[in-house]
Amino acid sequence: MRILLVEDHLELSHWLAKALRDAHLTVETAHNGADADALLHTQEYSLVLLDLTLPKMDGLDVLRRLRARGGTRGKTPVMILTARGGLDEKVQGLNLGADDYMAKPFELAELEARVKALLRRSQGNEALVHHCGALSFDTVTRMFSYAGAALALTPREHAVLEALITRSGRAVSKEKLFDEVFALADDANLDAIELYIHRVRKKLENGAGSGDGAVITTLRGIGYLLQPRSAMAATASK
Repeated sequence: MRILLVEDHLELSHWLAKALRDAHLTVETAHNGADADALLHTQEYSLVLLDLTLPKMDGLDVLRRLRARGGTRGKTPVMILTARGGLDEKVQGLNLGADDYMAKPFELAELEARVKALLRRSQGNEALVHHCGALSFDTVTRMFSYAGAALALTPREHAVLEALITRSGRAVSKEKLFDEVFALADDANLDAIELYIHRVRKKLENGAGSGDGAVITTLRGIGYLLQPRSAMAATASK
């Protein structure tokens, strides 16, 4: 899940970005409205956290331009984060298409809960827990468990496996995985996805025990597919 955080207060931006990354989210930042508008014109995000009082372009103008684009990018969920406490600004933001609104100062726990809820809804998936064989992912705690035990993953391994389990049974392209795992500032290319797929496969192979393991299958020219080992075996036997 790649999030764009638009906040001109550098210390707050750094603190929020770190907290969201600790929650296993990929975060990119912009510190003025013009940069945010340019990113939203060319990149796809799962969610935008948008301050209103920004240099170069006001947050409401950023939101207005985003919604005017239409298409997939124009429907990107937006949560407004602002110190403007007036009702008029809140109503205006919601009327322009904001999906949620939080006034500063706010509690980090509440922000994380609202972010997770928006992400679930935006993916068209309200399930709180995803399962694939012995593997499960809790979208509230954002933790994986495998055969009843916590599965230890690095942030990028976590991002890869989350992208696969939330689409369990459907192929996910390498390009889509790359977009969800890496931020624009990261020094990486598409080949890096193969490395993380390999690492996650090893952990899945070693962690299932006697339960129904989860398996990542490579579909040449298409992408990667996560499915229970039992389903793969049943398909192979037909």
